[in-house]
Amino acid sequence: MTRPGKVIDFDGTQVPFEAGDTVLTAVFRAGLRPWGGCLCADGDCPYCLVTLGGVSYVRACRTSAVEGMKVASHPSGGYPPLPSSTRAPTGESAVGFEMVHCDTVVIGQGRSGREAAAEAEERGRRVVTLDARAGTEAVGVYPGPEVVARTPEGMARIFSEEVVVATGSVEVQPVCPGNQLAGILTRRAAEGLAASGVDLGRVVSVGRPPEGVGHEPAQGRLVGFEGEGVVRRVVTRDEETGAERAYPCDTAVVGLGSGPRDTLARMAHGLPGARAVGSAAGHLDRPPVPEAGVVCPCSVVTVDDLRSVWERGFQELELIKRSTLAGTGACQGAVCMPHVRSFVAAGGQELPPSFTARPVVTQITMGEAAAGWYHHPDRRTALHDEHLALGAMMERSGGWLRPWTYGDPDREYWAVRSGVSICDVSTLGKTLASGPDADAFLERIYPASITSLRPGRAKYVLVLDERGYVFDDGLVCREGPNRFLLTSTSAGAGHFEMWLRDWAEAWGMDVRILDRTASWGAINVTGPRSGELLSRLGAADRLPPFMGHTEMEVAGVACRVMRLSFTGEISYELHHQAIRSRHLWHTLMESGADLDVWPHGLEVLEELRLEKGHILVGVDSLSDSTPRRLGHGWAVRTDKADFLGRLAVARTSRMDLDKLLVGLEMEGAPPPQGAILRVEGAYAGFVTSTAWSRALGRSVMLAWLYARDGGFPGDILIDGRPARRVTVPFYDPEGARVRA
Repeated sequence: MTRPGKVIDFDGTQVPFEAGDTVLTAVFRAGLRPWGGCLCADGDCPYCLVTLGGVSYVRACRTSAVEGMKVASHPSGGYPPLPSSTRAPTGESAVGFEMVHCDTVVIGQGRSGREAAAEAEERGRRVVTLDARAGTEAVGVYPGPEVVARTPEGMARIFSEEVVVATGSVEVQPVCPGNQLAGILTRRAAEGLAASGVDLGRVVSVGRPPEGVGHEPAQGRLVGFEGEGVVRRVVTRDEETGAERAYPCDTAVVGLGSGPRDTLARMAHGLPGARAVGSAAGHLDRPPVPEAGVVCPCSVVTVDDLRSVWERGFQELELIKRSTLAGTGACQGAVCMPHVRSFVAAGGQELPPSFTARPVVTQITMGEAAAGWYHHPDRRTALHDEHLALGAMMERSGGWLRPWTYGDPDREYWAVRSGVSICDVSTLGKTLASGPDADAFLERIYPASITSLRPGRAKYVLVLDERGYVFDDGLVCREGPNRFLLTSTSAGAGHFEMWLRDWAEAWGMDVRILDRTASWGAINVTGPRSGELLSRLGAADRLPPFMGHTEMEVAGVACRVMRLSFTGEISYELHHQAIRSRHLWHTLMESGADLDVWPHGLEVLEELRLEKGHILVGVDSLSDSTPRRLGHGWAVRTDKADFLGRLAVARTSRMDLDKLLVGLEMEGAPPPQGAILRVEGAYAGFVTSTAWSRALGRSVMLAWLYARDGGFPGDILIDGRPARRVTVPFYDPEGARVRA
């Protein structure tokens, strides 16, 4: 009995509903037939899709009617409208999320699913059951195994040892003229609606008849449906005489067989502990070869479309799918693929196994896809506001927001090359290592010699993994017998401390490791006049020599001053407490005003470092980059007793080089990053870093070059233009400027 006042708004019509009704049931009970096509009422077909609360592609047959709900059906001839706002349609907070651990997850709670769950429980297994009809819908199965499910509370990631797929079967849909008329139901849909008390009017059935539904069975083979928008007649043909007969009706019900609802099973195929049971492990009742009508309602692919692509040579199942888009819509092939397979088989082609299924099995929102995942906020240095005040355009780099340019790259570049410039390098990883075993520990971590490093000196080092591949680089600065300051790249800083701690624990070494990246700032003062600027703010005679470091005050700020160079000019890195960064920055800018001091951003820094041939790990390196392939064999002491990756380095050093990071020059504008190298028309590598050198007046690049005939060619074409292989560094190859 209808509860007074309990209604939903469906396309502007007030539709009453009863307890337990889905939106589809309520709409049919009200006598409305808004959806064309054969409705399955089980989540398989694409016909009853609606927009609910601003979210489209919601299935009316799986959505419980709720008082005050506003539902809009999808337009029959196109896509649902996009929301007018980019905000979450519901206006709610993030989608709920939970992680569940169990022994067995059973997807589907029909007879086979209930039996599988009971059997697992008898074995003492912790069982989680999912049932789309009850609102817990599995949308994907991933390696692990892991099942991702939509629940009333949000999304769940379920980790288990065993996945049982008991999702039942999909009913075969009719393909014939008129199959897009409203009022056509599958057998199970008709049974469900009738059981809910929905009056279906005069029912004509084709094939296996529905149970519990008054109907007239149509004799013969289905030819088509007739009517204006809504089915009014079912047309069949007598197999013996060929005579056609039309059966008047209000509702047509088809029972044409079924096939396994095995999309999730195909996702789980090959995963340990995953299996399908019941109808989900069954076989398809292949339908007759379609002769006319819409095959794929999602992409409106007709039988004539199939014939057209077949005649043009697209005769394999995968090619037909891609050329027509059949099977790529909302139902993911549940409606069309049985008929497409029959069509291909009739053409004499051998049918391949069913496609590998890819998550997700049903449409989910972006909020649901992002549930449980959080954007890591972009870190900011203590000088962030100073950069903005100077007009900097900020960019994300290595998890930080950093200045890309201050608006005048020419001014920034020449401040470094001919005057003095400053750069915020606070993002560099900064780690202290000390303790009785610190020296021996670092000797084993790095491929360079650490024991020979004297206090007050620094050394460039590569960081290798156990396979001998480079995954970071930086400096080792010895402060005392058992105390070191280590630097790493900005991108690698987040895990460097953890990585060091793991190895210290694995080797049982007594080392204290402390990450100071966030608490210490760093400003690089660089250019031919950098020493002049610093001499105004501290003791000029205390400035360290090249690759040296010392503690001293600069503008009243206690600093660890390192003399090195990433720019190709004299450079001093001032490491200090981040709380003093703004004071130090202001003082450097004010004291260097008569020297035309000006900061530079990452855009210019990229060009400066490239002119010196310095690599950027993660940009110029690949996942299998060895020191030798990078041209950095000089950074490895193979005569050391042991270091991480030593065996791999020794093994690969005996092999011929298959690729090499090389320097290239060319006239004219630089090619884009990733541009292809060709030698005699054949692929020969790609560009990793590229820039126009203001100082040299030509384009310079680093690129991976692949070996040919046992060597590396010197004449190369990039985008059809000649490039020359040259020795790096491109700028100041003797290094006189950095040591001045």
